[in-house]
Amino acid sequence: MTEIDPALVLPDEASDADRERALRAGLAEYDLADDDLALLDGVEGGERLEEAARALPVLAIIGRPNVGKSTLVNRILGRREAVVEDKPGVTRDRVSYPAEWSGTRFTLVDTGGWEVDVAGIEARVAEQAEVAIGLADAIVFVVDATVGTTDTDEQVVRLLRRSGKPVVLCANKVDGPAGEADAFALWSLGLGEPYPVSALHGRGTGDLLDAILDVLPEVSAHGVLRPEGPRRVALVGRPNVGKSSLLNKVVGAERVVVDDVAGTTRDPVDELVTLRDKQWVFVDTAGIRRRVHQTSGADFYASLRTASAIDKAEVAVVLVDASVKMTEQDTRVISQVVDAGRALVIAYNKWDLMDEDRRPFLEREIEQDLVQVQWAPRVNLSARTGWHSDRLVPALERALDSWDTRISTGRLNAFLGELVAAHPHPVRGGKQPRILFATQASTRPPRFVIFTTGFLDPGYRRYIERRLRETFGFEGTPISISVRVREKRRR
Repeated sequence: MTEIDPALVLPDEASDADRERALRAGLAEYDLADDDLALLDGVEGGERLEEAARALPVLAIIGRPNVGKSTLVNRILGRREAVVEDKPGVTRDRVSYPAEWSGTRFTLVDTGGWEVDVAGIEARVAEQAEVAIGLADAIVFVVDATVGTTDTDEQVVRLLRRSGKPVVLCANKVDGPAGEADAFALWSLGLGEPYPVSALHGRGTGDLLDAILDVLPEVSAHGVLRPEGPRRVALVGRPNVGKSSLLNKVVGAERVVVDDVAGTTRDPVDELVTLRDKQWVFVDTAGIRRRVHQTSGADFYASLRTASAIDKAEVAVVLVDASVKMTEQDTRVISQVVDAGRALVIAYNKWDLMDEDRRPFLEREIEQDLVQVQWAPRVNLSARTGWHSDRLVPALERALDSWDTRISTGRLNAFLGELVAAHPHPVRGGKQPRILFATQASTRPPRFVIFTTGFLDPGYRRYIERRLRETFGFEGTPISISVRVREKRRR
């Protein structure tokens, strides 16, 4: 005969509060640690994500390729945020960061190098830089003082004058007093005083920032006022699966650079988007390659930035190329999202290209490939044409609702009582562990703690998880179940 804690199966008419009090009283006979008591008293809770940024003045960093724009961005931020490598063309999209100097907060926009008469991906990078100029309140024009003025620099000057925006001239790569003569030669550009700076070593950046604050307006004409708590959505996947194309389609504009070359995106790009009368922050990320330690240079740092973007997001949309069989890389990306504890939606891109004969076989492949994450909502869409992209928001909402779900302690223990009565834990070594009490420790993602008299087999834990999902939903979120074995107090 299976032994079941009688407190787990109280009559149906008993309230959740009565059930919880009865179970808590039964725990008094067991040795509980301080963290157990803190958990039971509700001290432990879900960690809240950072608040959305307020509308701030916008400062754009502009210049030709490889003059040190991203290095200057990192110096102003005080941390290595933008991807930097000693070769031109690393930055491609315009990327925004919150920054602060002397108590003044502003939005800092890093851009790709601007060039004239270029084609292909370089032309689209230059277009993004021009958009950044139009959406900025003030501009820092970065020039390599060791090279001096070039034809491209003079073209940028003409572009800046047409914009009518206030400009601060930064003479970068001045590492010592000997290089200041090169910086003063930049007076010829007609943009006022050049500020000699070494973005790499930090020399002169304080004077540059003081000059920037003098031209930044108090009230931004271009800053975006974000509402409280827009949900953050990270678009992740291996390179060239259509993440940037999907962001552009959702935004309704060419927000990020798209090219057939894998690895076009380097820095995470976030954009405020309104979908179905609700605002979201979509974050385009660099493609996750096979293994981070096998990458180098810009690709290595791009992979780190993508991992950070997943951690800062609330839900991740993992894009998978439906035109090819799912790869180990795709599985690794999904595992990375689950391990980070983020809500998950899987989007099969390029679905509109599948012929009717191929689709039934693909459905069976998907069932096999996603057997570990059958709980994740799946959307079949086309990022290029927007086909079925309207199905993305309902899937995101379902995943986030599950991510935020909390089950009352009484209801949770009533569920476990019925579960144990129907399918008791197997006897191991002549003993059968008994479930004493369970509580949900936190949300985002949901985490459950079960107090027992013995160890629960991994298979039985998976059974509990499966039944939790069947009973309470939890569609689109990982859930965690931990077991704390406690013994009776010695009399």
